[in-house]
Amino acid sequence: MFGAHFSISGGLEQAVLAASELGFDCVQLFSKNSSQWKGKPITPDAAEVFKATLREKRITHPLIHDSYLINLGSARQDLYEKSIAAFADELSRAELLGVPNVVMHPGTPTGDTSDDPVESGLRRIASAIDQSLESLGKDAKVGILLETTAGQGANLGWKFEHLARILEWSNCPERLGVCIDTCHIHAAGYSLLNQKEYEKTFSLFDRIVGLERIKAFHLNDSAREIGSRVDRHAHIGHGTLGLEPFRLLVNDARFREIPPKIPMYLETPKGTTEIDGTTVDWDFVNLQVLRKLVNGD
Repeated sequence: MFGAHFSISGGLEQAVLAASELGFDCVQLFSKNSSQWKGKPITPDAAEVFKATLREKRITHPLIHDSYLINLGSARQDLYEKSIAAFADELSRAELLGVPNVVMHPGTPTGDTSDDPVESGLRRIASAIDQSLESLGKDAKVGILLETTAGQGANLGWKFEHLARILEWSNCPERLGVCIDTCHIHAAGYSLLNQKEYEKTFSLFDRIVGLERIKAFHLNDSAREIGSRVDRHAHIGHGTLGLEPFRLLVNDARFREIPPKIPMYLETPKGTTEIDGTTVDWDFVNLQVLRKLVNGD
């Protein structure tokens, strides 16, 4: 079940139409401008157009990515409170659109002068998640996916243990899942490069977090080497991961054959390329690569 992240320029439904046009099964999108704290309110009519377009185009598993401005791990009280309010708004928007999950980068312990900024940062993240969910009311159903990060700078979430602690310290663990980003865990030092290393990494994840927590994948090759702690996405098979990790992942029965299937979203660089004199969208090229890997090519 393959998807990609698409622009909402011109309306939320535009992301769905773009996904359908290129032959994807599912879609990821921002619910507002990702570089702004506040977004234009979603009207009931806009929400219905979005839902109707999903039904019409048979695009499933819509996923919202929260704003990159949000930092639920910050020790700066002003930024922390602003981030909680913005994240709660992201969840509210997803609820209105009928989107089942919001994926988020856990956060960074900016301004933390404690003896253990990692632990205190993770505790702040867990508390912020609880406050955001509680603000929606008891009838809300939207869930949250903690995304594995590359560990760039002081970002939290690059160790599987970080995710486990957030799940442990949250009062709402049943509303939380994980989104595995292939580029990020590679950059964080977890190897997927061959069958042995792939199995070792997912066995480790299962022991620390639990495979049942995985609700989505971001499929991205990496422009930087394993363990670099640098987040630079590349096209599938064009980076330091190569094709083998993706071949293993898309054919892993735990994620593709046992219901419910886990959706996998591309976040590879946008643009076009020339193939045999024809201009082709890179998202389409990456999709075809993945589908060939499923078919054993």
